[in-house]
Amino acid sequence: MEIDDSSFENEVLKADKPVMVDFWAPWCGPCKAIGPVVEELSGVFGDQIKFSKCNVDDNPITPGKYGIKAIPTLIFFKDGEVAEQITGMVAKSKLEETIKKVLGEK
Repeated sequence: MEIDDSSFENEVLKADKPVMVDFWAPWCGPCKAIGPVVEELSGVFGDQIKFSKCNVDDNPITPGKYGIKAIPTLIFFKDGEVAEQITGMVAKSKLEETIKKVLGEK
């Protein structure tokens, strides 16, 4: 799901379950590389966590608010607060581990 500066509060901060926001840009190579991994994990965890993307070029306010200096940056929000943050290309296992941590699984 694509989110922008105007929908961020409703879709992320007021969500009834944890939300992962992928801050990305179309010109970013690592962003394109991590996309399929995130897509695959959304198939596994999509009923427990909401997966969304925010284009930093089109929406400068939200990334600025969270101090995002490099992309891709994945921020996991829980109850309107930042629970975890990953910057850069990481292994699928690291992403899966972080998702489970946010969900409170071992």
